[in-house]
Amino acid sequence: MKGVGLTICVFAGSMPGAKYDYADAARKLGCALAERGHELVYGGGNVGLMGVIADAVLELDGHVTGVIPDTLVSKEVAHKGLSDLRIVRSMHERKALMAELSDGFIAMPGGIGTMEEFFEVLSWAQLGIHNKPCGLLNVAGYYQPLLQFLDHAVDHGFLKAKHRSLLIVESEPHRLLGRLEQFTKTHAATRFERGRT
Repeated sequence: MKGVGLTICVFAGSMPGAKYDYADAARKLGCALAERGHELVYGGGNVGLMGVIADAVLELDGHVTGVIPDTLVSKEVAHKGLSDLRIVRSMHERKALMAELSDGFIAMPGGIGTMEEFFEVLSWAQLGIHNKPCGLLNVAGYYQPLLQFLDHAVDHGFLKAKHRSLLIVESEPHRLLGRLEQFTKTHAATRFERGRT
């Protein structure tokens, strides 16, 4: 914990998605973070759901740290109004720094990049590299097929039920944040260990 709140890393799409629900949920999550005294760490862009959540936190005077590789500054249009914008050399550095700065993780709807970033931190939780909560904001049932796949992986012996249960899933931002907060109170957090496999 940092101060009175947590620093929550949110992985989200660089596009707004096909439904209004996605941007609306990003706005609500950003407001919920600020209202509950939490800080946001995210990918540093001002486009798509990434931009929506960052703007929502900033509008309520919350603290936002963006982490973006130099090669994506123009492509993802780095957000110029953040509390702290960190430009790094690679995607590897981006993910390591975001994980190091954060007390917990949330994935909003997104594509391949969102999935890759979220599943990396979830696999680190499975391996015991960190003991930080990992949550999915399941907006309008977006993640139902993914959750069914994870249950399928358990059924077929490729994922242990105890590791499947590491994933915290809610459809409403305040409920999801409440569960992440409860997790940090009931689990002794271990320091993120960069480089451990």
